[in-house]
Amino acid sequence: MLKSFYNSDFIEAGLDEAGRGCLAGPVVAAAVILPKNYTHELLNDSKQLTKNQRETLREDIKKDALAWAVAEVDNLDIDKINILKASFKAMHLAVDQLKLRPEHLLIDGNRFVNYLLIPHTCIVKGDAKFLSIAAASILAKTHRDDLMEALAVQFPHYGWEHNAGYPTIKHRKGIEQFGTTPYHRMTFRLLAKEL
Repeated sequence: MLKSFYNSDFIEAGLDEAGRGCLAGPVVAAAVILPKNYTHELLNDSKQLTKNQRETLREDIKKDALAWAVAEVDNLDIDKINILKASFKAMHLAVDQLKLRPEHLLIDGNRFVNYLLIPHTCIVKGDAKFLSIAAASILAKTHRDDLMEALAVQFPHYGWEHNAGYPTIKHRKGIEQFGTTPYHRMTFRLLAKEL
């Protein structure tokens, strides 16, 4: 069962990102502050849920959260500063947008760059341990999936409506056959032969 807080004395925001390993599109981060002792029988790591469950949860999270925000860092920025720095930047931008200032940040993963003077704790597989991080993972993933589905209409050769820009066989074959788009990350190994 996921925990509702790390430290009950602070206003905590859970942070997670989606799209780090993708070949195209932005990296998206979300920050979520849930009420203390919040519970939701379905809320879990976004990777453990079906698309329909994530969609239902997205609406519940937005309704129930004390504050939430989603931010993107595009592929051009990713190519300039690298994906790790871009992920941290997206998380910082998400915290910037919160209507309630958090006193502590719970980060999914093992690394983070300090954000202003707000203390943080990194938690490996945090999206399977804390509700606020799980909520952030759902908002980041659903936002990014919608974005990539919309781009797939414009660029139909890469299967983005199914793979969200991740390096699947169809995506790599699309790059080989039709070349890159303005949304591809040019510093990534885009073709199988580059691996």
